[in-house]
Amino acid sequence: MTPPPLRIGLFGIGLDAYWPQFEGLRQRLEQYLATVAHKLARPGVEVVNVGLVDAPDRAREAGRELRRADVDLVFLHVTTYALSSTVLPVVQRARVPVIVLDLAPERAIDYASFNALGDRTRMTGEWLAHCSTCSVPEIANVFRRAGIRFHQISGVLEDDPECWREIDAWVDAARVMVGMAANRLGLMGHYYGGMLDIHTDLTLQCATFGTHVEPIEVDELTALRRAVAPDSVEARVRELHEAFDVQPGCAAEDLAEAARTSVALDELVARHRLGSLAYFHKGTGVPENEATIASIILGTSLLTARGVPVAGEFEVKNAQAMKILDLFGVGGSFTEFYAMDYDADVVLMGHDGPGHIQIAEGRTKVRPLEVYHGKVGRGVSIEMAVRHGPVTLLSVIEAPGGQLALLCAEGDSVPGPILEIGNTNSRYRFGCGAREFVKRWSSHGPAHHCAVGVGHVADRIARLGSLLGLETICVS
Repeated sequence: MTPPPLRIGLFGIGLDAYWPQFEGLRQRLEQYLATVAHKLARPGVEVVNVGLVDAPDRAREAGRELRRADVDLVFLHVTTYALSSTVLPVVQRARVPVIVLDLAPERAIDYASFNALGDRTRMTGEWLAHCSTCSVPEIANVFRRAGIRFHQISGVLEDDPECWREIDAWVDAARVMVGMAANRLGLMGHYYGGMLDIHTDLTLQCATFGTHVEPIEVDELTALRRAVAPDSVEARVRELHEAFDVQPGCAAEDLAEAARTSVALDELVARHRLGSLAYFHKGTGVPENEATIASIILGTSLLTARGVPVAGEFEVKNAQAMKILDLFGVGGSFTEFYAMDYDADVVLMGHDGPGHIQIAEGRTKVRPLEVYHGKVGRGVSIEMAVRHGPVTLLSVIEAPGGQLALLCAEGDSVPGPILEIGNTNSRYRFGCGAREFVKRWSSHGPAHHCAVGVGHVADRIARLGSLLGLETICVS
């Protein structure tokens, strides 16, 4: 699925009493606002600019415009002093998170030129054109008293990379928020028996992220497998050889079964318009279903690489975490803690089943397995390590009191020996050391699975949490 565009509402503020007093001031402030609109625009983003709001009546109109446009986030550009009564009606009607921009037109006022103007009226107009900070405390006061969540950024309109990186991070977080709300999560099968930590409240997941949950029967995938044509199987086998490093010993019939299931999975995803999937099925009692589940790993890995993350063991919370990382563009591979290498001070992490082959270190291997540990069946599986360099772990957790929270950590995927057992395997180093990290991570009560992506994106995850009203915990 292609995520819907992010709709950003934008308005500036001023005071209508100023316009007849100071010639050109309004036009100058409108140009500042146009600059912000231009810098916010990018692929996948629609900017709804309702202009300069300078009076309470205009504020109510602007609020209705933003509401009709169904914006997901509002940027308020404080161009000069304005009454808080010209701000509150806008955001009350928009009913979405608000980012307050305090952006100066220049890094500093040219005091000598300013004082040399000689005309007190012109000087006052020039001063007002630089008053981007003036009403920020007033706005913050009113927002807090009105129960409106907001975030504030101070900086310079142009040539301020730090400021605009922060703005870009909010845009990225909002884009992920919209992507999660549009996501259709397929649930196929049932929980792995006895894993009490991975159970979750599906209604809470839908209410928090906006995700749609689509129950799917394993039998439907089996029926789709049955209908796959031989030439489609042959073509997918060729694709598997292109996408993976198929190791010696992988039986042709096992690769054909994996290809058949992969084609059927693509049809299943298209039929239900899925953006992610969590699955588990014992496969016992019905040989066809057992064959379906035993041959699912390569196809689910291809889906994960194409932006449809798949979590095994029916790990709904981790499917959500994987989707978040995928929407941030950093991957999102299914993993869990294995063990610790105390000599190297690293944590060993990985999992059986699908992996995100787009973030692998080198080509992902396909290996034959005579047994899937703890599961029914045999066949082919993948083996990969996450690309060496910075990584971010993410877990969607259910905090005390029944609310969701985001748990994340930044570390590094480091080179070194891994276990060649046909699973994903990586070595991760964290600033506080391996044993202390596992203690700190576990203290927050996550499920034993988590998602891993490449790069450090904890700051963006924290902004997503703020937009969703979720606590974000960063372990360091």
